[in-house]
Amino acid sequence: MPELPFQEDGTAVLPPAELPRRRPGFVRRMGAGAWHLLSGVWFLLRRPSFWPLAALPMLLAVVFILSGIALGAFAIPWLETHLLPGRGKIAAGIGILLSLALYLGTLLAGAIAGLAVAMLISAPILERLSRRVEAYVRVHVVEHEGGLKWEMAQAFRGALYFLLAAPVVLLLSLIPLLGPPLGLLWGAHSVAFQQTDIPLARRGMNFGQRRAWHRQYRPESLGFGLVGLAFLFVPLANFLVAPALTVGGTLMVLELEEDLVPPDRPERRERTRTAAAPETTES
Repeated sequence: MPELPFQEDGTAVLPPAELPRRRPGFVRRMGAGAWHLLSGVWFLLRRPSFWPLAALPMLLAVVFILSGIALGAFAIPWLETHLLPGRGKIAAGIGILLSLALYLGTLLAGAIAGLAVAMLISAPILERLSRRVEAYVRVHVVEHEGGLKWEMAQAFRGALYFLLAAPVVLLLSLIPLLGPPLGLLWGAHSVAFQQTDIPLARRGMNFGQRRAWHRQYRPESLGFGLVGLAFLFVPLANFLVAPALTVGGTLMVLELEEDLVPPDRPERRERTRTAAAPETTES
């Protein structure tokens, strides 16, 4: 036990009390969440050994996202005819806003639906990719007592939840003014929820507990999801979106839950401490 310093009169001097760390603001936490997706892209680009697992989900995501956007574009004239008021029934400015919201909402809903289908089909491969990322970062992968079957059932339920996000985004986009931002936020929440499903399920969290986790880390979750939605429409970036979302979601869970970031590996830290111990003893 370290000795306390003493003053000249013999009284001990207590060390100053540590002040509680101030929690970062909402915007800064959103930025941290957004960074996890970019770190997922960087993680994949720097580690070719992960590319074989990422190849098929990447191909499926590109095909289904582009198909979803194309179907959304073809559906716009029909939706405009049947859902929007006819010409002359509302002011011209409101009509333009409604049409613009419908266009954006339909394309976004199509992209989300395409990504959801791709994720659903490639779920077993993405689970293996997430598991390998976790093994790389923390060495020992967390295993739930329910086993892989329970984890996959939870991931499948999360994928269905994500699939239902598309029509909700479309319906919200039809609400004037507030609808499009609400639809965007709902889509971002759904993306983040889906992409953290696998690592959170490995930690024994059921559907309700995973929702509570996203409420606790709402800024990080929304930041991650908003950048994920942006990637759907960025050329070249959308080629990596599916594996990057899985890797980024896993890295976000590892950092928020255990404060681990790549290449922070416990075995390396242990070796460093063991090597440093003799030097400290000798000195």
